[in-house]
Amino acid sequence: MDGLLVIDKPVGPTSHDVVARLRGVLGERRIGHTGTLDPIASGVLPLVVGRATRLARFLSASDKTYEAAIRFGVATDTYDAEGTPLGARHEGALPSRDEIERGLDAFRGSFLQRPPAYSAKKIGGRRSYKLAQARQRASARDLPEGPAPPALPAPVSVTVHRLELLGIDHDCVTLRVDCSAGFYVRSLAYDLGDRLGTGAHLVALRRTRSGDLTLADAVALASAERDPDMAAAALVPLARMLPALTPLMLTDEGVRRAGHGQDLGPSDFTAGLPADARAPAQQVFRLPGAPQRCFRLIDPRGHLVGLASPAKTIGLLHPSVVLV
Repeated sequence: MDGLLVIDKPVGPTSHDVVARLRGVLGERRIGHTGTLDPIASGVLPLVVGRATRLARFLSASDKTYEAAIRFGVATDTYDAEGTPLGARHEGALPSRDEIERGLDAFRGSFLQRPPAYSAKKIGGRRSYKLAQARQRASARDLPEGPAPPALPAPVSVTVHRLELLGIDHDCVTLRVDCSAGFYVRSLAYDLGDRLGTGAHLVALRRTRSGDLTLADAVALASAERDPDMAAAALVPLARMLPALTPLMLTDEGVRRAGHGQDLGPSDFTAGLPADARAPAQQVFRLPGAPQRCFRLIDPRGHLVGLASPAKTIGLLHPSVVLV
């Protein structure tokens, strides 16, 4: 059983919990997710099944869309509603719509974002959330005033393509966020509250899109568990995965060469080559200074053989992932 299954994750289970439950539903051990959703979050969770696990990193790197509810008034150590409050609750006036919009301007475009302490990022080779938990336990024993702030991971570069204020309900705002992979909406909540001087934390989060996949493509977790046959039928086959990557049709000899990890040239393809594929060698597949490209390799029967990227030798492609 190979392919992609898009689950609409409910609030409560972790992404790893969903993977474990689907292993039982599908009777397949090789299942992985392509982008963690916290227990308080719901929505699009793409799962790779069987040989599709080899393609997980290409799905994980895709942009995401979220709808988020953020409450002003107090920050927490986890940056969400499950954490311990940091400091006293804000007692002054809450920010106006104009103030919130101006505050959001700082989080549009590309910038450095510091991930939460309670995240899977690493600090000195150890998971940040494990360090934070250990520090919290030690501080609770030794500091009567409460836990000390945990160490934070290093900032990372992120991009917010769109950040829209959908609504305001007293101390809570709802946002729509289109962002790059690696963006933490919890950090956005914390940083926005800090910028506005009120403190804030995330209270609800729903992922509505991951790459080309949306809620319209998703199967509810409960439905999949009730009807394993329906879940299996909803599996997207390998050949239909990663549709944004250009497909290249291999000859039988090209399939053989790809299966052995050998570089591929124009003679190994029958159709679907880029327009410049018959151009001089310096223009084929890889131009000096041009961004790297990735292609889907398709056999004569329409099956996905793997993925290829420009080889070290200009004019050739190298199979970077082989599924046969």
